[in-house]
Amino acid sequence: MSKILKNNIILILAIFAINIISFWVYFRADLSADKRFSISDASKNMLKNLEDQVIIKVYLDGEDLPGGFERLKRAVKETLVEFKYYGKDNIDYQFINPYDGTEEERNTLFKSLVEKGMQPTNIFDKQGGKKTENLVFPYATIWYQNKEVPVLLLKANQAEDAQTKLNQSYENVEYELASAIQKLTNTNKKKIGLLSEYTNLKPVNFAGLISSLQEFYTLYIIESKTTPSFNGLDALIIPKPDKPVDDSTKLKIDQYIMNGGKVLFFVEGLKVDSIGLEGTYAQPLDVNLDDMLFKYGVRINKNIVKDGLNAAIIPLVVGATGDKPNIQPVPYRYFPLINNFGNSIITKNIDMVYTKFTANIDAVNENDGLVKTPLLLTSPYTKVLNAPALITYNEARTDTDEAEYQGGVKTVAYLIEGTFKSIALNSFSNPNLKTTSIPTKILVCSDGDLIVNEVDKKTGNPYPMGYDRFSKHQYGNQDFVINAINYMVDEQGLVMAKSKSVGLRPLDTLKLKNERVKWQLINIILPLVLLGLFGFLRFFYLKNKYTKA
Repeated sequence: MSKILKNNIILILAIFAINIISFWVYFRADLSADKRFSISDASKNMLKNLEDQVIIKVYLDGEDLPGGFERLKRAVKETLVEFKYYGKDNIDYQFINPYDGTEEERNTLFKSLVEKGMQPTNIFDKQGGKKTENLVFPYATIWYQNKEVPVLLLKANQAEDAQTKLNQSYENVEYELASAIQKLTNTNKKKIGLLSEYTNLKPVNFAGLISSLQEFYTLYIIESKTTPSFNGLDALIIPKPDKPVDDSTKLKIDQYIMNGGKVLFFVEGLKVDSIGLEGTYAQPLDVNLDDMLFKYGVRINKNIVKDGLNAAIIPLVVGATGDKPNIQPVPYRYFPLINNFGNSIITKNIDMVYTKFTANIDAVNENDGLVKTPLLLTSPYTKVLNAPALITYNEARTDTDEAEYQGGVKTVAYLIEGTFKSIALNSFSNPNLKTTSIPTKILVCSDGDLIVNEVDKKTGNPYPMGYDRFSKHQYGNQDFVINAINYMVDEQGLVMAKSKSVGLRPLDTLKLKNERVKWQLINIILPLVLLGLFGFLRFFYLKNKYTKA
């Protein structure tokens, strides 16, 4: 047997063996630097434990999708391939082009999608030097046991440029799809308590918060007087208290934390009553929590922070047009829009957060061993008003004077993690009180309005949490709260999918425009030339080798 024949037989047998092994052993490896083709362990576990089939329909499809949306569609497909691998027969997905079919079929589908809350996005793009306009539905729907939820795939910070928003949406794909599946399939929900007896606000003012929480958790409205302890809850929320928390309740909160409980405080520094034409003075608000929060490492100051760079709008009469008032939307610097976030999974890729009359928070007791992560921060252009602070609407008529807004960046929300010391540390009256906690987490936010929704005065219906009725935009308040609770009660859960980072590698648009033809020729012709050259050299090498033989 010749040496060449022997080598060929060995090669054939090796290929045959590899195919047999690959039939029984399936191996996957993500060699990308940013692990863009991998999903989190929490997503894998959820998919492996599905009890029934999940059907996913993706409407982000079409023949002429702009480059950024085509990349987002590819990310969705890559993620669903991974979902299918771990979910097996319990995951089924399909991409639907909304423009397929007759005009009547398209119109029927468009109407159906809009009725489900899926609004199309109008995309302007350039192709071959020509401007194009197209409607895109950046959504998916997920079905499970006769229940359906829509999933927005284009979800990012709306203050960013188009390319950054698409990249943030790319990073969010796994989390958005996985959390929607969890919402439909989870039967073992975490227990969240809402301690609302210390606020004068009505339940309708927390309707957005309540409905958001009920999608993911089992919610309990707690009354401290009838509750011996808060143990058994996975997290407790203190929503905008405007009257003092009694000492017995404060001790229950403290001991809940000592036993590993997670608490979210939404407490304001100043109390702002209704604002009249001449304005009103905001006074210090004492809800009997200052000493507790100081013990836990932070201090909510008795002030209000005005942001001269990022602020929500209000309608204001700025003059007259004939005999009618001229009403225009103007920035109201008492309503900061938070677009400066700390380095945390909680705030990654969320939209701006809408706040009102917020105070700033200082970190104290720096040697207490606690990890304090600022989550929400103002812009550098701030002005701090200490109590008593005069609040007026007329202030919105004036332009921002940069010299007046030099207060620097202010923190309005902290995540605090570690081992806490009890407020009962020096109490000897009850030896059963714990004085040191097991490792746990709390969140302190100095704006109670962050979780409060407005109510439509005509219909009495609540707006969603974070919705601004003047700009018609829903800000990232809901995502901030849900992400925070997810992280605090289930830190190895689906929220870890938000840790994925995909770096932008933008092309030089000017070179792309000026050197378009050159690079097209290089990418098309050069590989063919190199292949031909390789074949030519190999031919002469073999010819020379066997001629000598």
